[in-house]
Amino acid sequence: MNDSSWGAPPRPEYWGTPEGPSQGAFPAGPAYDAYDAPPVSRTQPMPVVPDLGRGAEDRERDPGAALPGGPDFRDEPPQEPMASPPPVPPVPAQPEKKKAGRDLRSAIGVGVGLGVVIIASLFIVKAVFVGVIAVAVVVGLWELTSRLQERKEIKAPLVPLAVGGAAMVVAGYVGGAEGAWVAMALTSLAVLVWRMTEPPANYLRDVTAGVFAAFYVPFLATFVAMLLTADDGPWRVLTFLLLTVVSDTGAYAIGWRFGKHKLAPRISPGKTREGLFGAVSFAMVAGALCMQFLIDDGTWWQGLLLGLAVAASATLGDLGESMIKRDLGIKDMGTLLPGHGGIMDRLDSLLPTAPVVWLLLAVFVGTG
Repeated sequence: MNDSSWGAPPRPEYWGTPEGPSQGAFPAGPAYDAYDAPPVSRTQPMPVVPDLGRGAEDRERDPGAALPGGPDFRDEPPQEPMASPPPVPPVPAQPEKKKAGRDLRSAIGVGVGLGVVIIASLFIVKAVFVGVIAVAVVVGLWELTSRLQERKEIKAPLVPLAVGGAAMVVAGYVGGAEGAWVAMALTSLAVLVWRMTEPPANYLRDVTAGVFAAFYVPFLATFVAMLLTADDGPWRVLTFLLLTVVSDTGAYAIGWRFGKHKLAPRISPGKTREGLFGAVSFAMVAGALCMQFLIDDGTWWQGLLLGLAVAASATLGDLGESMIKRDLGIKDMGTLLPGHGGIMDRLDSLLPTAPVVWLLLAVFVGTG
């Protein structure tokens, strides 16, 4: 062998290339001869290559392909998130239209039917109208005592109240104010005695409610029968009914359309000061017309005062029964009249107005 070959530097090796030592991996030159090249070691460790999964193979085939996994393995820059659509402006709520609290068709139909019955009995036979008053009183007493027992467990005796109430109306028509007071006293006494047939528990509460019912329904209704006793009695009763109905209608129409300021929110939230103004205005106009053209010896200015008094008494009567119903926790006293409730729901403004009209007419034109 040539001595110069012993001190030759080691030949470079190119691991990791596709070409092996037998394929010209060593550089050519006179000092590098294939016959005296040192043997290649097969024991050197292979460099560690990270396992990229199937994506690496795809990467070798297609260098432009994106690596799977997430933003760290992507060549392209991350895309910006899509902008959210502009907010839709809210649609302004439409103002709700005011709605009537009752079925107007039923209320008008029932009102017209009652009006026909009242007018027919009033101008044909007075005694028939007195019977209509007595029937209304008995039904009203039944509604009132039934609600008291259901809601408060107050047992006001109905039998003496019904019999005494009908008798009270007849006594007022026949004997006037004296007859009405006597019948009222006898009815109260009958209530006290009738209640004695039951245990004494709650006796005072029951008889007090009974006397109140006797005064509130039949005694006040007696003044309507007393209006009928005059020579122009039917026209006086008609004036009384017209003014009360017109007052309620004016309060409803003006209050429903223009009402904003509550009159007595704790008692009746639906009533407004504007409605009271409507009741007074309508009743005063109607009163002037009725006194001028329907009542003998009446004048228009008396009608103005009468209309004002009717509007006040009708409103107070309505508020009074609203207070009773609120205390009992009910909306209506009954369901006998569709669109109106019960008989007592129609008598609420009529009952306290009857003595007011009777008294003012007695002062203005007398009782004859």
